[in-house]
Amino acid sequence: MFVVDTNVLIDAANDQSPHHKQCRALLEGWRAQPAAWFLTWGICYEFLRACTSRHVLRPAWTANQAWSFLEPLLASRALGILVPTDRHPAVLADVLQRMPSLAGTIIHDVHTAVLMREHGLKRIYTRDTDFHRFAFLEPADPTREGGA
Repeated sequence: MFVVDTNVLIDAANDQSPHHKQCRALLEGWRAQPAAWFLTWGICYEFLRACTSRHVLRPAWTANQAWSFLEPLLASRALGILVPTDRHPAVLADVLQRMPSLAGTIIHDVHTAVLMREHGLKRIYTRDTDFHRFAFLEPADPTREGGA
């Protein structure tokens, strides 16, 4: 069981990315597998934000185009969406206490990391090295040797 981060989704969607073919093939393989894999709503919204930005995709997609990419993923039989439980505030408080220097743009990643910890997941496929800051996670770059 693992989480797929926004940047892997973007590379799978962006045919101009040097990692497009590899990430697209991985995503299609994950969609077809019977084993559970996960996204979060935050990752989905970040994907929508990124793909509709001309700084990420050229030309930028419309929100409907980006949603059309996500819809089949969300329909995958083994895909789950991590959502906060009653334990979420306590897990967040613990992470913030252990990592008091967390601030700024990494807070989005904190949300993903806390959800993963809350649900007992460790592996995240991501190209974002910030996830290495969370000792309780096992980030893997799927574009590197042995990453996926």
